[in-house]
Amino acid sequence: MSNPPQARLTLYAYPPSSYCQSVRMMLAECGLETRMIEVDPFAGTDAIPHPFNAVPVLEEGDFRLYETAAILRYLDAAHAGGRFTPSHPRALARMVQVEGIADSQAYWPLVRQVYGERIFAPLEGERSNEALIAEGLERAPRVLAALEDIAAEGLILSGKALTLADIHLAPMLGFFAAAPDGAKMLAGYPALRGWFGAIARRQSYRGTSPLAV
Repeated sequence: MSNPPQARLTLYAYPPSSYCQSVRMMLAECGLETRMIEVDPFAGTDAIPHPFNAVPVLEEGDFRLYETAAILRYLDAAHAGGRFTPSHPRALARMVQVEGIADSQAYWPLVRQVYGERIFAPLEGERSNEALIAEGLERAPRVLAALEDIAAEGLILSGKALTLADIHLAPMLGFFAAAPDGAKMLAGYPALRGWFGAIARRQSYRGTSPLAV
């Protein structure tokens, strides 16, 4: 008896988004074919099936999911046999910790302030806000230091085994390092820099990054 066909995956995504790159990386690591619908959350339309008009959004049949961490965990459990989630309690806790740091502490200064103002704004024909860049660079060392400690510990962010934390965080570091100020600062954190260098060479990262790597 043949297995029933799987419901088709649809991803609503904004390609310049680090969060959307994380989900696209996960889909690539899982070898999943996905229909991607490009949407712009800044366009002020209601084309995104999300209560807060944000991305990414994943649909599989009648199941709709948003929030990057939730999407990554669903894809891991439903399509990858949980291989991106550590079984050791301490490594699992570190994975969840890194995802929390990424969302609550890293995204705004690294991506929205440094990358957004130094790189993205000029691409959109806008002038960089130097005050926001300075604020992001002032906040970034505390974030990078915390992540450096975790990478140096070696439970995750080690390059030994890919976890959801690697996939969640890597695009944010990539966006930050695309700014010369960010790349210079990241160079001072050897464990984190080495981890990111290894992740950035993976095809799943290179094939989904909107940046030149």
